[in-house]
Amino acid sequence: MASETVHLVQAYVAGKGRSKFRAEQAVGCKTAEEARRKAERLGPLRLGVVAYSITADTEMGDYDENPVLLFKSGELPPPFDEL
Repeated sequence: MASETVHLVQAYVAGKGRSKFRAEQAVGCKTAEEARRKAERLGPLRLGVVAYSITADTEMGDYDENPVLLFKSGELPPPFDEL
């Protein structure tokens, strides 16, 4: 299968114990705009949220190391805290 662009929203809530962050299930979106809007709605409700697009060969499990940031809000773990 050829590479495709995947649009994802990843939200984080407060972790327990030594872990500051706990990732919720990533949500796939059909378009970059849908991912950005979904992340904007989640922003006030979560410790942190990020929407990004990434090129991937999902069949092989290969993902580009340089995601395109669409939206970010709140506190985020690395590498999203540096974008």
